[in-house]
Amino acid sequence: MKNRKINVLLLENIHADAARIYEDEGINVQTAVGSLDEEELCKQIKDVAVLGIRSKTQVTEKVLDCAEHLLAIGAYCIGTNQIDVDTCSKRGIIVFNAPYSNTRSVVELVLGEIIMLIRGIFDRSAKLHQGIWDKSASGTFEIRGKKLGIIGYGNIGAQLSVVAEAVGMKVYYYDLDEKLALGNARKCDSIETLLAKVDIVTVHVDGRRENRGLIGADQFRLMKRGSVFLNLSRGFVVDMDALVENIKSGKIRGAAVDVFPDEPKHNDDQFRSELQQLPNVIITPHIGGSTEEAQKNIAEFVTGKIIDFVYNGGTALSVNFPNLQLPEIRNAHRLIHLHMNVPGILAKVNNILAAHSINILGQYLKTNEHIGYVITDISREYDNEVMTEIKNIPGTIHFRILY
Repeated sequence: MKNRKINVLLLENIHADAARIYEDEGINVQTAVGSLDEEELCKQIKDVAVLGIRSKTQVTEKVLDCAEHLLAIGAYCIGTNQIDVDTCSKRGIIVFNAPYSNTRSVVELVLGEIIMLIRGIFDRSAKLHQGIWDKSASGTFEIRGKKLGIIGYGNIGAQLSVVAEAVGMKVYYYDLDEKLALGNARKCDSIETLLAKVDIVTVHVDGRRENRGLIGADQFRLMKRGSVFLNLSRGFVVDMDALVENIKSGKIRGAAVDVFPDEPKHNDDQFRSELQQLPNVIITPHIGGSTEEAQKNIAEFVTGKIIDFVYNGGTALSVNFPNLQLPEIRNAHRLIHLHMNVPGILAKVNNILAAHSINILGQYLKTNEHIGYVITDISREYDNEVMTEIKNIPGTIHFRILY
């Protein structure tokens, strides 16, 4: 039976389809346009079972300490570095994100910006708005035949690779992990090799701490004079002072930046950047994935995953739980046992059930490095003593029953 007392809090103007889907399931939904700071979120989250955020809300350990009933967090975006995922795992709180849903939107923006930058369209449009007719082919080029360097060959980098090659670009990429090269893309053994080889550099790395300051003065020094540079990944990945210096010197002939080290929390807040007013520079307010199609896809994907977890126990594509895709419950109780990944837990669960003569109709186990996740479907008859014994197994993180 679905619990109509489940409370969902959706922040940062998440697409309306998310609230509609939850409400169709009989779930209580509260929404807010902006993000909440730590103190505000601590006050709001006490009775919340599901929290939905985007990139600005910081879910800290202090916030999680105040979350007495939190089961799941949905990051309605790609990144999860704004969430204390380790503490979530320790508390038995699952985290879902949207690793694929806005990929195409980001790729299309990158390709469009590359064309705009290499043709100098942005500056010429601005001049024409001022009444200045600047018709010339000097310093403008086609993208066909140009060498594109992609740093980070994940979902976005890989799809960009395919699209860029389709319009005639030569693609090179670098990634820490071994990735299958798509089409005729060529892997570089180091960032340094890539930077020295290509005409256009675009960054698509994740939010891990190791990527902080990934591109700085040393990296810009390796690029060809007249290179084009784009960052649509994380604001802290690029040394802004070094980027500004290289734009002013002409080493970088054009740049597009969608993410910044410090971003306003609300649309009404003032934005300042040293990139403002520089020639052939496109700056956008973190909108790489902000299309109607992408936001709708994200809303449907993340919300669907959370509902499946809450009502069915499914964890497929979660960020921090062992991934299990489960059949629908039929004529049974489903017991969900999350525990530290230590030997013997499954045996203890089964021994308790056997001692009480409870028949197991189905059982599923998956582990990762730190966590074990056991799903057990049992016949409908049981008593509370059994549930208490399972809940008190040493190493248990969280235990709940689905009816």
